[in-house]
Amino acid sequence: MTSQLVALSFDAHDPVRLARFWAGVLGWESADDPREGITLLPADDTGFRLRFLPSQEDKPVQNRMHFDLTSSSLENQRETVACALELGGRHIDIGQSPDDPHVVLADPEGNEFCVIEPGNKFLADCGFIGALSCDGSQQVGYFWSEALGWPLVWDQDEETAIRSPHGGPKIAWGGPPVEEKHGKCRPHFDLTPADGDQRAEVDRLLSLGAQRVDLGQGDVPWVVMADPDGNEFCVLPAG
Repeated sequence: MTSQLVALSFDAHDPVRLARFWAGVLGWESADDPREGITLLPADDTGFRLRFLPSQEDKPVQNRMHFDLTSSSLENQRETVACALELGGRHIDIGQSPDDPHVVLADPEGNEFCVIEPGNKFLADCGFIGALSCDGSQQVGYFWSEALGWPLVWDQDEETAIRSPHGGPKIAWGGPPVEEKHGKCRPHFDLTPADGDQRAEVDRLLSLGAQRVDLGQGDVPWVVMADPDGNEFCVLPAG
């Protein structure tokens, strides 16, 4: 029994604007969303949707998770950066060196992402979204490997990475030190139980080290949980 990663959801002050930005960068199309947000459907083997949900919460600190977008050439890297800037992104400084070959940007609501240089070996066989790079412990990498049924493709020096057997992006955790968490995570995973039994899947995730959390969600059909590092995620009902 496993969970299926169906979406990476972003809290957004302006979901329409943020969805328009990422649709333009990624070349994905929008679809109806059952949770009063906006959904983008993958145009490649990414395997999960992007969802943008309305929220008035501010972004107090750097996200624990960001996209690493790949490049086929230096010209392609420049084109991706130019496209993102034209759509409302901006350059940001998170402490990177001026000599670093990747470019660090933020989308219109400040969510960080990187445009990686060509020839990056770790992302060599990945698509345009090469990875979701996360600030997180080795333990949380093991948790998500078990939760999703995705094998570890990297486990060294307390750094971990997993990837779906069907391909798509890697999810990677950088190991210690893990920055202290401040407030609710703006991006979070939305899962569904692979066998349709939401209650049994919640129990399984609890046994793996997750916990239930109350964010004031009230009476909703999904279950809000947190992984061993405290990152919130939702287990949606099947269907």
